[in-house]
Amino acid sequence: MVPKEAQQYMGVVRLLQHFRWTWIGLCAVDDNKGERFLQTMVPILSQNFICEAFILRITKWDYVDQLTEVMVQHWKSYNTVIESKANVVFIYGEPPSFHMLSTLLFLAPFLDLPPLGKVCIITSHWDFALHSLQKMWDMQTFHGSISFSVHSNQPLEFQMFEYILRPSKAKGDGFILDFWEQAFNCLLKMPDGREEGKEICSGHEKLESLPGTFFEMEMTGHSYNVYNAVYAVAHALHAIYDTRFKGRRLAEREVLAHQNVQPWQLHHFLSSIWFNNSAGDIVHFNEHGELVTQFDVTNWLMFPNGSMARVKVGSLVPQAPAGQELTIDDDQIRWHTSFNQGVPTSKCNDYCYPGYSRKKKEQEKFCCYDCAPCPEGMISHMKDMDACNKCLDDQYTNKEQTQCLPKILSYLSYEEALGITLTSLAISFSFITMFVLGTFLKHKDTPIVKANNRSITYILLTSLLLCFLSTLLFIGQPAKVTCLLRQMAFSIVFSVALSSILAKTITVLLAFVATKPGSSMRKRMGKGLANSIALSGSLIQAAICSLWLGTNPPFPDVDMHSLDDKIILECNEGSAPMFYCILGFLGSLAIVSFSVAFLARKLPDAFNEAKFITFSMLVFCSVWLSFVPAYLSTKGKYVVAVEIFAILSSSAGLLGCIFGPKCYIIVLRPELNSREHLIRRKN
Repeated sequence: MVPKEAQQYMGVVRLLQHFRWTWIGLCAVDDNKGERFLQTMVPILSQNFICEAFILRITKWDYVDQLTEVMVQHWKSYNTVIESKANVVFIYGEPPSFHMLSTLLFLAPFLDLPPLGKVCIITSHWDFALHSLQKMWDMQTFHGSISFSVHSNQPLEFQMFEYILRPSKAKGDGFILDFWEQAFNCLLKMPDGREEGKEICSGHEKLESLPGTFFEMEMTGHSYNVYNAVYAVAHALHAIYDTRFKGRRLAEREVLAHQNVQPWQLHHFLSSIWFNNSAGDIVHFNEHGELVTQFDVTNWLMFPNGSMARVKVGSLVPQAPAGQELTIDDDQIRWHTSFNQGVPTSKCNDYCYPGYSRKKKEQEKFCCYDCAPCPEGMISHMKDMDACNKCLDDQYTNKEQTQCLPKILSYLSYEEALGITLTSLAISFSFITMFVLGTFLKHKDTPIVKANNRSITYILLTSLLLCFLSTLLFIGQPAKVTCLLRQMAFSIVFSVALSSILAKTITVLLAFVATKPGSSMRKRMGKGLANSIALSGSLIQAAICSLWLGTNPPFPDVDMHSLDDKIILECNEGSAPMFYCILGFLGSLAIVSFSVAFLARKLPDAFNEAKFITFSMLVFCSVWLSFVPAYLSTKGKYVVAVEIFAILSSSAGLLGCIFGPKCYIIVLRPELNSREHLIRRKN
């Protein structure tokens, strides 16, 4: 009639898991039963990732003269419990163990020991039943305790029986008489010598006036088991009676039924018993001869006035599927006053909150751990996660590393401020270049335009115009066509501009040499030389670009790793060496142009462009030397912005330094743009 203890053990584990209590204390009675309990329970706890903070043995107290010895023995144990981080203690024992423990707790304040303040979990074998000497003790230490008790119900008229029970009606029941005297501290009959301090019982004392810790008006699980056992035996006897003596006369059946039935003969009939008791519960046994029942999860409430209340807060059904055995209503539970009605925590250390994962402590039990922050790109979204989870490639972690957020697409767009600014600059410089070109075409016959080869000047202005416009290919979402064209167009157009500048510089240098008497350079001069220089530089760059396109051309690509929170849409250059090769060729042209212009900067000639070209090449080289580290150190759309800025600033430098002074003379000082002034300058 008593369910197996193992069923309660799994219920306790489920309770600990429900409240996430992983660091608990174990108290067991100091006998063979307690030893078996520990040998069974400790492995079960470990298998379910729960650790025992301490293990204490509760001594059985049989005699008063042992009290001092037991108190000294448990002094250190009490301090161990108080100092432990474990706020939950699983106690295994029987009523004698409870009497010993309650005595220790009652005497603790007199020994200047702090109150216990723990959550006690108790099995169904435990019983909050005090001796008569203990019935007025304060038991609030056990307030908020949780126990697994055999499911009980209240048989009809049971409480009515308790209300009308009187010693005078208990004829031949010595237990009732003895209990009455202990409960009410009185004597039912006058002894030969009256005991001092005791009065005569009236016989009309009321059981409901007794403290709940001493006597409960409701039938407990233990009593309910006895109640069902009596009825089970009665039903088994009735089955035997019906089977053996059918057809016999009533008088014979009554005699034979009680004389001939042996105890072992009940076993077969008990195994098939199935009946409803008067409380409305079904009583039956399984194939192993064990009572099929469930457990009530009870919350014990102890009040200062000695009253007590049991509150059913859940149930344990061992026959339920794994993981669903326990149901519990957290809101109904009243915890010990030391927890301020908040759900207690019982862990070796504090929770590892989201954004952290557990890291095992060396030489400590697995329930004790440190909290390590999640590595970059990983999250933990729950408390006490064993490991952080990596976000998908198209996601990134928030600042707290508690959740993965979708990455946003990133590229240099026409709609954003940076894109609008660069687009506006490119278009503005394009209009300025067109204005300069138009001015030169309008004044093509003036000396300042005719100087230094008009055709090369037009080619240079046209290439600068295309340089400004080529930057528009870098803005917007990368596509296959724009990725193929933008570096090619920029490099070829820029090579044309630099080749034209080199041609103009060489033209200036050769013009001065050709004016010397007896020089043979005059025959070699002319438009053909300048055009061939401009064309050759462009053809070499075009050949490099063709090789690039033929081997490993640029293509649209997605970069998910450079920036944590963005997916970069970019043009993969395909071959980085080819990209730096075209930049290197442009750098070579610039250096050669700078060197030649530097040599010719002080030649005495009217409208000498060499000094302007020298300064423009200095600006150009400064921009592109700064471009390389800036390009390598930036990420995402800012890489594109850096290249656009380099193209715009270097092109603007060429336009301003070479053509600015000429436009100033053509537009604002036309009197200087005349043959007479040219002759005067020469003289």
